[in-house]
Amino acid sequence: MLRLFRVSDNRAASWEPLTAIFPGYEAPVIRKTPDNEREAVLMRWGFILKRTGYAPKRVTNIRADKALTGFWRNSIEKRRCLIPASSYCEPHGSIRPAQWNWLTLKDEKEKRPLFAFPGAWMRYKGPVKKDGPEVEQEVYAFLTTEPNQLIVDELDHDRMPVLLTKGAEFETWLSGSTEEALRLVRSYAADQMAIVQRGADKKDLLAA
Repeated sequence: MLRLFRVSDNRAASWEPLTAIFPGYEAPVIRKTPDNEREAVLMRWGFILKRTGYAPKRVTNIRADKALTGFWRNSIEKRRCLIPASSYCEPHGSIRPAQWNWLTLKDEKEKRPLFAFPGAWMRYKGPVKKDGPEVEQEVYAFLTTEPNQLIVDELDHDRMPVLLTKGAEFETWLSGSTEEALRLVRSYAADQMAIVQRGADKKDLLAA
């Protein structure tokens, strides 16, 4: 992973592979440092939205068409990041109880080719539970866009994550202008994706 995302060993946190990452979980994130290098750090999934009278809410995804609105704009313009993954999970939109579907990218050489969700991060200070203590943590969310035909037909969803696979895309997302970065937003080709696991499990059983 460090090799694909061009991160030096001395710029990487330590972590164990996970079979699933849920909102609030820590996961490795790639970002630029002040000296223009790349580092891999652990952050928690989901920006935290404070709500008067209610528990804070984790917001995990950024709609691409809302990326430059008030809540997200500053992070998209100043604090973009890449979230490495080898698969991701979505429930079917209309089946109850939930049927979980694990998706990967097709590759002739690798069973689980790595890719990245383009995202943004911020430093949060405040409670994570209603009336809870104040905490400080770095959090991230990633972009979603219009679904491809696989997502529509098989999952009945109206959104899908943006997926990046190439070194040039990684660099543009991390270092390009906001306009250049957002030009990377598009649905990934349906014929280059596959559903590899279905059922009640919320863990990627094939990744072990």
